[in-house]
Amino acid sequence: MDVPNPTTHPASALDSAAAHPDEPGRGLPLNRLEAFSDGVFAIAITLLILEIAVPLAAEEDLLGALAREWPSYLAYVISFLTIGWVWIGHAAITSHMERADGLFLRLNLLLLLFVSFLPFPTGLMADYFGKSEPERVAVTFYGIVLLAIAALISVLWRYARRAKELLRVDATDDELAELRAKLTPGLVGLLLATAVGLVIPSVGALCFLAVSAFLVIPFRELLGAVRDLRRARR
Repeated sequence: MDVPNPTTHPASALDSAAAHPDEPGRGLPLNRLEAFSDGVFAIAITLLILEIAVPLAAEEDLLGALAREWPSYLAYVISFLTIGWVWIGHAAITSHMERADGLFLRLNLLLLLFVSFLPFPTGLMADYFGKSEPERVAVTFYGIVLLAIAALISVLWRYARRAKELLRVDATDDELAELRAKLTPGLVGLLLATAVGLVIPSVGALCFLAVSAFLVIPFRELLGAVRDLRRARR
């Protein structure tokens, strides 16, 4: 039995596992990666609410002060839904995997870097919404961050699929193709929304909302359930 060398750099150990992920005991079990990732998602989604606040001197018109915070509510909902669909996509990816290797871990860390960064552009967009040129900069910057997140979740899945030894042996080609089809619209939709935001920032922000809602809400399943309910009543 090999005894780990305490002087070995952790990255070297991961790279060694990455070279032979299909060997028994090699690679990192997914439970640690999923636990760490879920923790980052949870913290990032919680930090979003800290961007919403009313002025201290709002006692005289509290209702009006709450109403004037609508850009913060909009930015919060967009980012909440964004983190939601990224988490759903991340969970779907890892559910098709058996283990992770060193490169997958690093790609996952890069994804989490942008996810944890999201509260900053969220606050920026809320603060400058409706202020002409600053609004354009804030919405475009927000869109670029969303694009980076969407691109990284796509890269994460493409790498896992190419490194087939990381996938579950019972994962079918149809399942893999279906997951790819679910992840692709996010990147395309956000690219278009960011382009719109460069021209009309307020419309671009609404496009971000539409894309994120589309990726989170299971419209197909809901329509199927409605059809089944109508058939049952006949």
